[in-house]
Amino acid sequence: MVAPLWPMYGVNLGTLLRTCDAVGACLAVPRLPWVPQALRTGNTLRQRSCVHWVGDPVRWLAQQRSARSRIVGVELTDESVRLADLPVARCRTVVVLGHEREGIPAEATSLLDVAVEIPMVGTGMSLNVAVAGSLVAYKLAGLV
Repeated sequence: MVAPLWPMYGVNLGTLLRTCDAVGACLAVPRLPWVPQALRTGNTLRQRSCVHWVGDPVRWLAQQRSARSRIVGVELTDESVRLADLPVARCRTVVVLGHEREGIPAEATSLLDVAVEIPMVGTGMSLNVAVAGSLVAYKLAGLV
């Protein structure tokens, strides 16, 4: 499951929805007023997609963890593993994506089983949520 729980741009949600279809995953999104329209606009597949609606992101993550899902956050931390070293998912896994400027909130990082870093050699500080989420989803699915 790919979970952009603090989205900033609707276009990223449509891109992630398409990635989820490609790797056999579901998308988990917050119940924000603009999200349904962003998904309708971005769903170029024009078919029903697997979408889970999330009320409180931190509480939802805690529930996923209690249900024995592995929680993987795309975030720079002192313990982050490089994307290349991330093993293929062998159990139900939730990929958590934070806000594009602020990242994953501190109260949610404590729920992560692992944080993954995507190395960069350019001058940018980070990739956008759609690109980062897609890279991690493909890696966890064992498709790259």
